[in-house]
Amino acid sequence: MRIISLNLNGIRSAASKGFYHWLAEQQADLVCLQEIKAQAANMTEQMLNPDGYSGYFHYAEKKGYSGVGIYSKRPADEVIEGLGHDDIDAEGRYLEARFGNLSVISLYLPSGSSGEDRQAVKFSVMQRFYPHLSALKASGREVVICGDWNIAHQQADLKNWRGNQKNSGFLPEERAWFGQVLNDQGWVDVYRRLHPDATDACYTWWSNRGQAWAKNVGWRIDYQIATPNLAGTAQSTRVYKDQRFSDHAPLIIDYAQGF
Repeated sequence: MRIISLNLNGIRSAASKGFYHWLAEQQADLVCLQEIKAQAANMTEQMLNPDGYSGYFHYAEKKGYSGVGIYSKRPADEVIEGLGHDDIDAEGRYLEARFGNLSVISLYLPSGSSGEDRQAVKFSVMQRFYPHLSALKASGREVVICGDWNIAHQQADLKNWRGNQKNSGFLPEERAWFGQVLNDQGWVDVYRRLHPDATDACYTWWSNRGQAWAKNVGWRIDYQIATPNLAGTAQSTRVYKDQRFSDHAPLIIDYAQGF
């Protein structure tokens, strides 16, 4: 089972950069998308249901903002849009597709980089998402949560960690929360399980400022976080950088578990 996660920074923009031509060659079973920045009326048939895939989406109410999606090679048994909190769900940040005992989730946690107000929103979402994570973990289902968590967990997860300790995405409180998700609740960071010592190769996002991409001054903020049994079947993982479809790069993980 191959799962790809990618923040598109606009589905229409990514389409114009060849995303769907690339996708057709990937043999992915599931593709989790974040920040589609579109509503249903903006979506072409290719965007809604690429060849061989069923598409599911949770759009933000605000035009040109946020939104998540999942492409699947087989139809979902059930699709859950949102977390049940009106303010979070209005921003289109959570989509869960169920296939038998497997749940695949596309997640887009808020960024707090634009100011204190949005950082407060981010902390609020994290606080309310934590018990949901706990419930998912206790459900007995196999779960993988793919997406842009907007948190670099460890020093190895970003180039300039020393200079970013007071910046959103690498705040001590954010990193501690992420650590609790992994260590206290028992979720597994699948990329880190396979590449515990990776540094420069692990980055999935680069600022558009300066020459961040050219100099590989990146951050690892895109993850596939899974239940232990599912994570234990992961065979290989890589960050695809040969083409650019957005300011993020696709995270590709192959699991031995069938789909």
